[in-house]
Amino acid sequence: MDACLFCKIISGEIPSHKVYEDEKVFAFLDINPVNKGHVLVVPKNHSTDLVECSDEDLCSCMSAAKKIGSKQLEALGAKGFNTLINTRPASGQIIYHTHIHVIPRFEGDGFKHWHGKSYSNDEERVILEKLRF
Repeated sequence: MDACLFCKIISGEIPSHKVYEDEKVFAFLDINPVNKGHVLVVPKNHSTDLVECSDEDLCSCMSAAKKIGSKQLEALGAKGFNTLINTRPASGQIIYHTHIHVIPRFEGDGFKHWHGKSYSNDEERVILEKLRF
């Protein structure tokens, strides 16, 4: 993908601060981090998003994310970490190459997730039926 920002980073065409690399995965510091040490883990094979990503590439990325998160705990003194994948624009995806955010978390860092919503009446059962395999 000639126009893909992350493909250009993987190829070295655009500089990055590489944290980890193996035969399937490239990981680098996010240039606009939620917290310092926020890393993006990307498969070397281009895929637009999680739905398009091969299971093999996804497994390799998750394995790398686990290593990186563990390193964040140890080396940065993080108290936890989040792994986050945005899929498609409605979720906040803005770079169309599959990637996993590995975000180190610290007490009181201010990063908020989501607020809970309640199901109304029979809505939970209806949605469950739609999603069940």
